[in-house]
Amino acid sequence: MQFQLPIQVKEPEEKISYRHKILLTGSCFTKHIGTSLEDLKFSVLQNPTGILFDPLSVCNSLISYIHPKQFSEADLFYLNELWHSWHHHSRYSHIEKESCIIHINESQKKAHEFLKEADWLIITLGSSFSYRLTEEADKANMKAGVGVANCHRAPAKWFEKHLLAIDEIISNLESCYQQLLQFNSKLKIVFTISPVRHVRDGVVENNRSKARLLEAVHRMVESSKPIYYFPAYELVIDVLRDYRFYDIDLVHPNYMATEFVLEKFAATFIEPNAMELMEELRKIVIARKHKPFQSKTKAHKEFLLAHAEKSKILIKKYPFLDLQEELNYFTAVSETL
Repeated sequence: MQFQLPIQVKEPEEKISYRHKILLTGSCFTKHIGTSLEDLKFSVLQNPTGILFDPLSVCNSLISYIHPKQFSEADLFYLNELWHSWHHHSRYSHIEKESCIIHINESQKKAHEFLKEADWLIITLGSSFSYRLTEEADKANMKAGVGVANCHRAPAKWFEKHLLAIDEIISNLESCYQQLLQFNSKLKIVFTISPVRHVRDGVVENNRSKARLLEAVHRMVESSKPIYYFPAYELVIDVLRDYRFYDIDLVHPNYMATEFVLEKFAATFIEPNAMELMEELRKIVIARKHKPFQSKTKAHKEFLLAHAEKSKILIKKYPFLDLQEELNYFTAVSETL
């Protein structure tokens, strides 16, 4: 008896290996995939601009990495005792204007260099709703009509909410795609749609928003380009299909759901040899996070030394792996016992 709808996921001809560089950008669900890959020692750069939800913000940020755009004080605004950028997440906001600019431009430069060498770009889109500054914002010395990636808790009257049309989304994605390939011709792109519900927009409105993203992305995938689609959205909405797989807010997928999605992603996009190495590294990572009940025992010291030796073996066998932090930890702690 079958209890789940099967979803066929198209596998790429070339899969992700440990020698590949992976840039991830988009909504908060990007972090689930990126952090998992990063923990397992893949070469990853996550959301250099911070979390982004709509396709225009994602495209604008990627294009800014290509050039790369250097931001100035004229690109910032002051609100609630902090300096902010309309194009960046609040993690870049700062009480000092100069520090805000330095942090943003360092990230821009890092993203430029990483994207130049990247093998994979994973884009997670969250919403078709975009926001633009109104004339009310213009009165506060902020240019009306400018699209924003983050509202930074500014007054609602400063923004105009706009539901992007499918053709509008495709046009921006296509333009961004062409510029990306000119910048890095080896780049392969994976699109996902975030299963996180944007219920503040309304349940019906959220479904309209997701539908437009799905149609736009599938048109890109069907255009015979090296673009792939991973059904994170469908795996949660259509396969799991139960609120027990959501956090208490009934909006964000919980740990079980995200692990289920990540397992499917790995099985589809990561090469078999890398999958084997992932399992070895998972043991090292878990050991690094292990909190002993009795840290002064001989057994714990032997545990640390055993994993230090395993780390050395993996470093010797796979010189491209960065396990120095784990090795330093196992060695340093064992020496203090």
